Amino acid sequence: MKVPMLDLSEQYSNIKEEVLTVLDEVMSSSRFILGENVKKFEADIAKLSNVEYGVGVANGSDALHISLQACGVGQGDEVITTPFTFFATAGAIARAGATPVFVDIEEDTFNIDPKAIEAAITDKTKAIIPVHLYGQTADMDPIREIAAKHNLAIIEDAAQAIGAKYKGRMVGELGDTACYSFFPTKNLGAYGDAGMVVTNNPDIAEKMSVIRVHGSKPKYYHHVLGYNSRLDEMQAAILNIKFKKLGTWIEQRRQAADNYTKMIKEALGDQIVTPIEREENFHVFHQYTIRVDKRDELQQYLNEVGVQTMIYYPLPLHVQPVFKELGYNEGDFPLSEKAANEAISLPMFPEIKPEQQKYVVEKIIEFFIK
Repeated sequence: MKVPMLDLSEQYSNIKEEVLTVLDEVMSSSRFILGENVKKFEADIAKLSNVEYGVGVANGSDALHISLQACGVGQGDEVITTPFTFFATAGAIARAGATPVFVDIEEDTFNIDPKAIEAAITDKTKAIIPVHLYGQTADMDPIREIAAKHNLAIIEDAAQAIGAKYKGRMVGELGDTACYSFFPTKNLGAYGDAGMVVTNNPDIAEKMSVIRVHGSKPKYYHHVLGYNSRLDEMQAAILNIKFKKLGTWIEQRRQAADNYTKMIKEALGDQIVTPIEREENFHVFHQYTIRVDKRDELQQYLNEVGVQTMIYYPLPLHVQPVFKELGYNEGDFPLSEKAANEAISLPMFPEIKPEQQKYVVEKIIEFFIK
């Protein structure tokens, strides 16, 4: 049996006719940029996030950069975040002219440790970017308290966590802004690049709307230095179709995660650390990520027997060559480095079949008993 990490073919076959219909409508309308499909999608994502404003942009990386700029982060400022995340989080900080300041993660959730944040704050600190990694929110109440105490902006990196909840509150309403990615592999994925920022702050929303069109308002009159980062009509039309199915797809992911955990625990007990879902959280399982010794050997074995896996973030950001000048060293953030050596993500998508999951777990068991 072959089990892919992600298979979008069944999903597409189920919505193919709708997709082709709306794409024809967009092309027939000759309105390709910031039209009615974008407006509808912005409104729906804002409503899902329990906020007032959605600003569609070209991708999730731009969502982070535009958020930082709209929140007043710039040259000489510092922004606190996690080193165990995709490069775009810290890359956006650096592109804004600010300095990424890293703090370690919680071992059980992979998310930024709120207890480590306050010690990293200086008079240059302007914002915190908590990343809701793999589909579960960071512990936001203490982060919000720290931010309020020190007058810092909170920019949620929610690229992997659309639809997730924290103590009954939605991802998207837990900070000054929240940034979504609709990269094709995401729980709500476009057929190309796409992103969005949501906020409850009308001034920030207005700034972001101007920044995404070269800083122009009215057209051809530029008061801020923006750039071209717009969500196009074709991607928005596709995402409008997919959005209606997001809730169902999340529940399918949660069921698949539950299946994995039950099978792994029953067979291997504590030999494998399975994902936790904190009591106050609603996890959307963008990834199902386990922790194991001999992680690289396990990946190699699973690949040989037809099971595709992914190792996300094998080199934490604080030791990436591009950030060498920040002065961090190996050993500075031991839990992030431990996660980088132990974490491996198993196949996860809404349409994954129980027999596929059973095969994956059987092969993991074979590895541990051989």
